[in-house]
Amino acid sequence: MKNKFLFSVFVYFIILVLLSLGFWQLYRLNWKLDLIFEIKNSLKNDPIELSKAKKKNYLRVKTSGTVDFEKQIYLYNLNESGSPGFEVINPIVINNENYLINRGWISLNKKDQSNINLIDENNIIGTLKLQTKANIFKPENDIKKNYWFTLDRDDVFSYTGKKFSKYIIYLNGDYKIPKPKVITANISNNHKKYAITWFSMAISILLIYLYFRKKNY
Repeated sequence: MKNKFLFSVFVYFIILVLLSLGFWQLYRLNWKLDLIFEIKNSLKNDPIELSKAKKKNYLRVKTSGTVDFEKQIYLYNLNESGSPGFEVINPIVINNENYLINRGWISLNKKDQSNINLIDENNIIGTLKLQTKANIFKPENDIKKNYWFTLDRDDVFSYTGKKFSKYIIYLNGDYKIPKPKVITANISNNHKKYAITWFSMAISILLIYLYFRKKNY
């Protein structure tokens, strides 16, 4: 009798845990939907002067500055079609503040060519994005060969001798080389699926438990 009671407690505990995970995913779903709505609205707005803006993620801005082509960074990445290449990253000084500007993607054979270094420094329109943490599974940067896999802030400081804003400017415009990255609100949102999975598991365990309990009593 005692074993049956302990088993019942264990089953109900598991069900409670699964239900808690399901409700947590519903909470995350609402949070993610609010975030996507906020991003979409931000991307629809006209760009505002960076010096007058309260900086935030996905804010569209306009500004001018001095781009450093000597310390240009080539960040390995795939384009929308899955072709290997580089995102071209440059230090830029804007109102005495250091930023990194992502000017877009080039194919591997365009690395170090002079025709990729064309930008209107007096009319820069872009989108601010908060720099994310580097993926620990990516290879280490080869700073000497200027072949990067992450924008590790320590490596960037070692390469440039400068510290930069936590926001990266993603260049917008009709540039062909590099081709600016399209910033959208298409971010991962699988919380509804996860919630259904946890709730389904909880219901399944409850039904199985009730079936065997009825059968054995």
